[in-house]
Amino acid sequence: MGDSPGDKPYEQISEELMAERARQQAQKEAEELWKQKEAEITKKFRDAMAKEKAKIVAEKWKLETEDRKAAKLMEDKIQEELKKREEEERQRGEEQIRQQEELRAKELYLSLKQAQQHSQHSEHEDQEWKEQLRRSKAADEERSHKARRARDEYRRQSLRAIQKGKVAGLSNLFKGTSLNNEPEIKLNSNNPSPLMTLTTSVRKAWERPSRPISREILIRWFKEEQLPRRAGFERNTCAIAPWFHGIISRQEAEELLMNKSEGAFLVRVSEKIWGYALSYRQQSGFKHFLVDASGDFYSFLGVDPNRHATLTDLIDFHKEEIITSSGGELLLEPCGQRKNPPDYSSLFE
Repeated sequence: MGDSPGDKPYEQISEELMAERARQQAQKEAEELWKQKEAEITKKFRDAMAKEKAKIVAEKWKLETEDRKAAKLMEDKIQEELKKREEEERQRGEEQIRQQEELRAKELYLSLKQAQQHSQHSEHEDQEWKEQLRRSKAADEERSHKARRARDEYRRQSLRAIQKGKVAGLSNLFKGTSLNNEPEIKLNSNNPSPLMTLTTSVRKAWERPSRPISREILIRWFKEEQLPRRAGFERNTCAIAPWFHGIISRQEAEELLMNKSEGAFLVRVSEKIWGYALSYRQQSGFKHFLVDASGDFYSFLGVDPNRHATLTDLIDFHKEEIITSSGGELLLEPCGQRKNPPDYSSLFE
């Protein structure tokens, strides 16, 4: 764009940049398409090979020794043919993806070219483009900030409402589901909890802070509010559920789930809210969902409106029903303990 003989015109540089951006985007999309295509091809021929092998294995035991040799030769021949067909289809798939990549690069280039031509209305177009990007980024940040404030306000209002008793009516939904067929014991009334009766007869009913402030407070909350509700236990037994964990961090949860398959999960005591965190292993990483247990029910915060009488009810429900429609999370494999004693030992001492 300068005055030197070797400088390129602005239009040529812009053309090259747009072509490169289009090529990179098309290449990225082509790579994703090829991953899907390759997975489909591999599965198709793996299933076909397995079916053929199963068929031959089922028949070969009925044959004499020579027939078994012939069956083995036939199996090798079929496998060789299937591998050959798989490679041919793989090559065709690669060629299709390559052609789509080229077409996509052209489409993206034309789109970028049209966008540039549309924006060329003044000699200050470069500055206007930068200003537009700045405004867009600022708007995105403002939307994110508002969303965070809305979530924080929702949580504050929910906790405040629970503390003031505004959701007491919800407990009527679960009056018939008492785990011990006994009236529910209110910790802030004059009646002590079963655990408090066992520990001391003169201990005062505790007042829960607005949020967890220490590990000791969390342990006390669990013992005095959650143990009477059988949180962490299997249904109708005294055994602790294989998915239940103690006060462990997100990082520790992910390390436990690292070598697990998609659908593996665990439930840990949350250090952020009066409740739990469900850590879930998905194909490309991990997800963490907060479970509100501050009131008379258990429910996911922000993703699922269903309310459950017990923590086990929530877990069993989502073994059959997905947590979110976008993620399709089903709880398939509970992730147990690695340590001895287990990480929840302090909660049940």
